[in-house]
Formats: sequence, C-alpha cells, structure tokens
Amino acid sequence: MEKIYRFIDLFAGVGGIRIGFESIFQQQAQFVFASEIDKFARKAYEANFSDLPAGDITQIAPQNIQPFDILLAGFPCQPFSQAGLKKGFDDTRGTLFFNIAMIVEYHKPQVVFLENVKGFKNHDSGNTFKTVKRVMEQLGYSVYSQVLNARNFGVPQNRERIYIICFFNQTNPFIFPNNAGQVKKVGDILESNVLDKYTISDRLWAGHQRRKQEHKRKGNGFGYSLFNHDSDYTSTISARYYKDGSEILIEQKGQNPRKLTPREAARLQGFPDNFQIVVSDVQAYKQFGNSVAIPVIAALAQSIFNYLEGRDSDMQETACLNDSSLQLSLF
Repeated sequence: MEKIYRFIDLFAGVGGIRIGFESIFQQQAQFVFASEIDKFARKAYEANFSDLPAGDITQIAPQNIQPFDILLAGFPCQPFSQAGLKKGFDDTRGTLFFNIAMIVEYHKPQVVFLENVKGFKNHDSGNTFKTVKRVMEQLGYSVYSQVLNARNFGVPQNRERIYIICFFNQTNPFIFPNNAGQVKKVGDILESNVLDKYTISDRLWAGHQRRKQEHKRKGNGFGYSLFNHDSDYTSTISARYYKDGSEILIEQKGQNPRKLTPREAARLQGFPDNFQIVVSDVQAYKQFGNSVAIPVIAALAQSIFNYLEGRDSDMQETACLNDSSLQLSLF
C-alpha cells in the first residue's frame, strides 16, 4: 500500500508550492491545513483547491493544526535584529520564522520545505540564515540549501530563489536537481489576442524612457526592460508589477509596448491554464509576482519524493532531470 504524505501549506499565497508538490506526489499527497492572511489570495486558493485557508498563522496554536508529514512555507523575510541574539528560538522571536519553528517543534514533520528570496542567505551578513539553520538543527533536522534559477527549469524568467530543505532524523545526503523541463522562450507564454488596455499609454511610455535615460546618465542600468517573442527570458516578475509593468514590457510593432496579461504572468510562473484567476488584474499581478516558479517546485518535489521513498542519489538526480511528470502543461 502506498504511503500517504500529509502536507500543510503555510504563507500559501495562491497555492503555487502546493501545485508543484501535488504534481509529483499525486494520490500520495493529502493536504490537511493551509494558512494565508491575504483575503484576495485566500479567495483564489479556495477557488482552485476547494479549501479555504485559515488566516493569520501567528494566531493559530500549533496544537490546533492536524498532524502532518511535510511542511511547505514560502515565508516572508523580515529583518533580524543584530542586537540581542540569544540561543534557540529567542534568536527568531518577532519574525514569522519563529511561528514555523514552533509548529515544527510541536509536530516534528519528516520534511520542512522553505522558499525565500536569493538575498536571504546573505541577509545581516549571513546571520539570518545561520539562525534558521541552527534552530532547525537543534530540532533534529539536517538542513540543505541552494539557490536555483527558474530559467533553468522550463520557464522563460530570470528568477533566483533560495530553497531550504530540512529532513528530520536523517543522515543520507540530499541532492538538489540541476535543471528540468523543456526550454521555452518568452513567445511561448504570450497570448495571441491581447486587449488594448494592456498597451501602456503615451504618457507612461514617455516617462519610462525619460527615467531610463536619467539612469543611463548616472551610469546605472535601472529602468524599464523590453522583451519580445524571441527573448530567452524576462526579468523577475514582482508583486509591484501592477504599478507600471516596467520590469517586463512586451514589444509591439507600430505601437507602444504592453504589459503582460494576468494569464501571461501566471504562465511565466508555470501555472497551468486551468488555474482560475478570480480576482482583479491588480490583485492577480500581486499574487503571481508573490508566487513561485512551479516547475522549480516540481523538480524539488521529485527529489524529495525520491529521497523519502528510499531511492539512491543517482536515481534521484536522473529522475529529476528526465521524469515526464515535471513537464507541467502551460497551455
């Protein structure tokens, strides 16, 4: 009989990490709890998974969460104070990681999966990451971490994120995947018919160009970024994309460039087209900008699944690179 792995999904957003893990664990995955504070993200999560996440995780006692085997958390990074560092959990008090640590201490899951921005490892001269690693090790976990770029995993986006994977009471080494997924260009995620409302106005386009020239005169590369169908990848999409779209503008012949549509933003993160977008454009841009590159999550989920199922490391890496289940359908 196949083992069932029970999951909880913290700081769940719209469920990008969940989609990646469910695509690999499939019938062996049972999600027993989710938490998300943003009301619009909760609405999207419920529409797509028929689960309404609980609210603020800081208000939920660990004992009120059902037993589980795997914790998923793309948690926000709040600055750690350089002063007053103490031993154990006091090092992380006042941050959202402390809430994760309390849940882990109470439940002792087999796996803790954390995702954050690339700079997390070097934040506060590396003390932030060292604190997280020390806390997890004190709880009995082996801690592995690596920065991976989404553009190496089948989505045309330059997006680097750190992934921290912790295994309870395990000594076998864990191997991160190097890459997986069919190489795509920006044109592969673009829609063929796009409404005029996504074309930026003359005033906004003039402002983008003026600011770019000002930055150029100052000797830096800041300003808008322009891409087309043949571009290998875009810049990183962020939660602020709704403001002016400057980090990813799409060329159009004979007219001003345009912003990505919400569906294109979803595709850029590897969301399948059957993912329902049930919020306004503004909220959708925030949600996908805050989310994860799903093919990267799926590759990591495959490695974790192989590890838990006791497969050797060579098989694990080969499976990550070749398993057809990592080819998530975008269209």
